[in-house]
Amino acid sequence: MQVAIDTSTDTASLALVQDGEVLAELTWRCGQNHSTQLLPHLSHLLNQTNLSLQAADCIIVAKGPGSYNGLRVGISTAKGLAFSLGIPLVGISTLEAEAYQHAETGLPVCPIFNAGREEIAVAIYQKKDGQWRQLTAEHLTTVEALCSQITTKTVFCGEFVPSIAAELKKRLKQKALILPPAAHLRRAGFLAELGLKRIKAGDYDNPTTLQPLYFRGPAITQPKHR
Repeated sequence: MQVAIDTSTDTASLALVQDGEVLAELTWRCGQNHSTQLLPHLSHLLNQTNLSLQAADCIIVAKGPGSYNGLRVGISTAKGLAFSLGIPLVGISTLEAEAYQHAETGLPVCPIFNAGREEIAVAIYQKKDGQWRQLTAEHLTTVEALCSQITTKTVFCGEFVPSIAAELKKRLKQKALILPPAAHLRRAGFLAELGLKRIKAGDYDNPTTLQPLYFRGPAITQPKHR
């Protein structure tokens, strides 16, 4: 059994997978409560399937980009489980997991997350000739700069405000396929599928060196001097 964990943003998701089949999955709006909700929800899924963590043979975790707090909780939990159970760990890009849900469209898929300061975190992926590929690496940009690079009809998904969707439509017109809100919900079952591809290839991450990919570091203000 594999355990997939995604706490990259205010939306969190968990999945238990065995032999390529999702046994149980839970996706919920956790806000900033990752640290108090993650393990209880994992325990709930295990109880629902009458399984124990000792049955796990790999942990798959979304490594970002995302929020500082969410990624810190998810990756530290994943590392702790991998170490304590003595099983491998696989880290997957959160943007890739978001995009993979729409791979079967055959179109380029561009996941977008708000990054603050009028910037967005994006990447572009596409399934072509049966192969899932990354066309553009994860990076921070602006909507204007992103639109200047889009030359063909593209699926846009992820967590972004309506004003960004409106600007994409305005600039790209028919080249922008904006999915409905329900289709933007990130599911750990797809994260698990990507992780399983790497597991089959024997491609694991070192738990001691796997690092999260943040939008930015935590917002820390300097204390005021009296």
